[in-house]
Amino acid sequence: MTTTIPIRSAYDLPAPSSRDDLTRVGRGTAMGELLRRYWHPVGLSSDATATPKAVRVLGEDLVLFRDGAGRAGLLHARCAHRGASLFYGRGEAQGIRCCYHGWLFDVQGHCLDRPCEPAGTTHESVRQPWYPVEERYGLVFAYLGPLDRQPLLPRHGLLEENLQPGELIEADDQSIGSGGPAIVPCNWLQHFENVMDPFHVPILHGSFSGPQFVPQMGLMPEVTFEYHELGVRSTQLRRLENGQVHRRITETMAPTLRVVASPRVEHYGPCTMIGWVLPMDDTHFRIYSAGRVSEPGALGKLRARLNGKAWQELSEAEHQAFPGDYEAQVGQGPITLHSEEHLASSDRGVAMLRRFLVRQLALLQQGGDPAGVTRSEGQQWLRSLAGNFLDL
Repeated sequence: MTTTIPIRSAYDLPAPSSRDDLTRVGRGTAMGELLRRYWHPVGLSSDATATPKAVRVLGEDLVLFRDGAGRAGLLHARCAHRGASLFYGRGEAQGIRCCYHGWLFDVQGHCLDRPCEPAGTTHESVRQPWYPVEERYGLVFAYLGPLDRQPLLPRHGLLEENLQPGELIEADDQSIGSGGPAIVPCNWLQHFENVMDPFHVPILHGSFSGPQFVPQMGLMPEVTFEYHELGVRSTQLRRLENGQVHRRITETMAPTLRVVASPRVEHYGPCTMIGWVLPMDDTHFRIYSAGRVSEPGALGKLRARLNGKAWQELSEAEHQAFPGDYEAQVGQGPITLHSEEHLASSDRGVAMLRRFLVRQLALLQQGGDPAGVTRSEGQQWLRSLAGNFLDL
């Protein structure tokens, strides 16, 4: 029995739609509330200075600064007085002072001074919206959720355990792994689920745009996907001509962590870098990374080159002729149209990651804590199996 496929043109397509539950990150949205139960990097530690830095996180415009005591602070950009931007303020010994009327706020938003008000005026009635921050791995992390549900900031065994003499942990804010500029103009999930798409590697990064990594990455892998406590894991086997097997393990971890073994395979062993995909808003993201290096600046050398050039050096014609992750993901549109997809067996990892996220949304709706959230000392350590390994 044959199936007749009706003839139709694009004119007959129904109105497309996106998975708003997984893509929208503003306050009050399903994913926005889920992501607000975790810590997110919002800048390098070196970004927090007396000169405020504008940051955009989960659809909110904030300023990052450091006071004279060395404490980092993260406040809403609009001053609580009359809305002037604290981006134009300045860090002082006790906090940040607004340029408009000089109101001074500490790192937790307490108002300490209102110089235009009469002498003896108290300031306790005013508080600038703020968020808790902590620093680790050369990054400033912020928690944007309800204070009574604030978890401990996770620690990562891949970064801290068994550090070798001369090794150090370096941070990077240039979106290593995005294939493009530091700020990527599309939805965060379009990149995050790409981590669970190992089949694109031999096509996009191999036969289509030319080899960008080591030769074995051009081989079509045998792939298995599995859930783990914090997300989804893929194990990729590439059988080499000498009979050895290159086993590459990649993981996604809640909420937005990408633990991706280097496709350049500089060494065999556990992964040495972690990336946090930060949704800036619904249609922009960036990646902050931290990794173990033997010399400063080593993380920056990991960025992919296309046609022998850095992404920003390519002409428009070269971007079209030699596309990478940036072109493939941004080319889906600001937020991809999920209703128009036709998922196949090779998309199993993508489907599993989406199901994992849906389960976390359900846990949150039921009043529980999503995966990876803990408030118990000693339980905030997260460990990964990701890496490149050579099986004889």
